[in-house]
Amino acid sequence: MSEKKGDGAMEFGVIFAGFGGQGILLAGKILARAGMEQGLEVTWLPSYGPEMRGGTANCTVVLSRRMIGSPIVDAPQALVALNLPSLDRFEPQVAPQGAIVFNSSLIRRGVERPDVVGVAVPANDIAQELGNPRVLNMVALGALLAACRVVPLEAAMEAMAHELGERGRQGLVEINRRALELGFEEAQKQLG
Repeated sequence: MSEKKGDGAMEFGVIFAGFGGQGILLAGKILARAGMEQGLEVTWLPSYGPEMRGGTANCTVVLSRRMIGSPIVDAPQALVALNLPSLDRFEPQVAPQGAIVFNSSLIRRGVERPDVVGVAVPANDIAQELGNPRVLNMVALGALLAACRVVPLEAAMEAMAHELGERGRQGLVEINRRALELGFEEAQKQLG
């Protein structure tokens, strides 16, 4: 986790953003649960349009070693953008030296800021290759974990299995685990 300016507390904020139905809120929830299981303080703040599927959705996750003052983040250390409107909207907010993971299957431009790390992950394409287009959110989450190392990949896998188990979707755990791994590997290739 990076050092937040001002109070000296270790704090990491990330915005997950995309269309409703892309699993944005679930990806954020899994990261928050993984952080909690690692002993961190966490907040998860969802935001979505009235139309849910097809509309915009985003959530903010904050992980910290100390108490979190607010779930709202003005300058997150990372952004996961699964569509172009989300990249356009949130790219300017990412803190300098931050990371932007973006879905290069749908976003045809790169990150325009020279002061952040851009990680292009073809999340839709990888999910299609796995045989389930709905796992694109786990591909993107895996890439975020490679780019930011905020929680271990294994912690996210455990949190994902727990979250899906609570929803009665145990049968989807293995494909989501593979999606996390492939996203992580794709980002590692780019980051060296």
